[in-house]
Amino acid sequence: MNLIVHHWDTDGITSTALLVKALKMEEFTNLTAPIGEFRFDERIREAIDRAEKLYVLDFNVPGEVEKVRVPTLFIDHHNQGRIKNPLVEQVNPSLEGNYYPSCSLVVSERFGLFNAWTALGVVGDIGERAFGLNTVRELLKREGLSEEDALRLVDLIDSNYITMDRKSVEEAVGVLLENNVRDLLEYEPWLKKVEAIEKAIEDALSRVEERKGFALVRFESPFNIISKVARKLVWEKKYPGAIVINGDFHGKAQLYFRVSPEMAGRIDMANIIEEVKQLGTNAGGKREVLGCICEKEKVEMALNVIEKRLGW
Repeated sequence: MNLIVHHWDTDGITSTALLVKALKMEEFTNLTAPIGEFRFDERIREAIDRAEKLYVLDFNVPGEVEKVRVPTLFIDHHNQGRIKNPLVEQVNPSLEGNYYPSCSLVVSERFGLFNAWTALGVVGDIGERAFGLNTVRELLKREGLSEEDALRLVDLIDSNYITMDRKSVEEAVGVLLENNVRDLLEYEPWLKKVEAIEKAIEDALSRVEERKGFALVRFESPFNIISKVARKLVWEKKYPGAIVINGDFHGKAQLYFRVSPEMAGRIDMANIIEEVKQLGTNAGGKREVLGCICEKEKVEMALNVIEKRLGW
């Protein structure tokens, strides 16, 4: 069995679709982790035990992959150390100091397959800045998609993880593989989710506090909207950084810290991520982002780590 474990967002889903198409996989199983948690749960571990080949895409869990006992191709673009497990082939440009805006772009370069999914993965991870890349503009033009179409498609695909619908995240890979990308702009199951999400995001944005030029937002919601709120604050509202806290997320707390590209050069996000991990949180991220889910009493400790690094 070919098993693919992927991140729950647009980049993870499009990367998976690209891999399946590039390798012409007729049979595969794709799974995502518990949404918001950077770990393999028992469901994934049991599937790995049955797998002949494992693929891990856009999911920054090198510690988990160190323990696998099956041939594995690990493709990512997040900051991480080298994996020592001899069964794992690690493909990540960041290991050589090269920044890639999405895993979809790494997958496309690896297998020589570029299409709208490649572009959507980039748009999903860096938003409107993706349109400044020639590759993204050319791929969207080739597929007859406008910038507005691309942003909308990302919202639609992401609606599955934002509403905490793990099953639909996994099914989204098949939806991409079986449908023309333009047709997905009218895909009714995703449209209904987007409508509910947009209302929750607007409510969160109404709660913004400003601290030394940064945005701080606290709210409570069953939807996984912290990354969307942070992106709007940094990408649209032009804050240099945003800290977003969901204080009651299915019994736990979430914290998401995003900075602008300019600010990323002045902050050692990798070290902040490691320090937050030491608190016993499920934390992960990349050059511009830290995300974690933890017990409620630990979220203030994670916030304190960030505040100290920012000199608050």
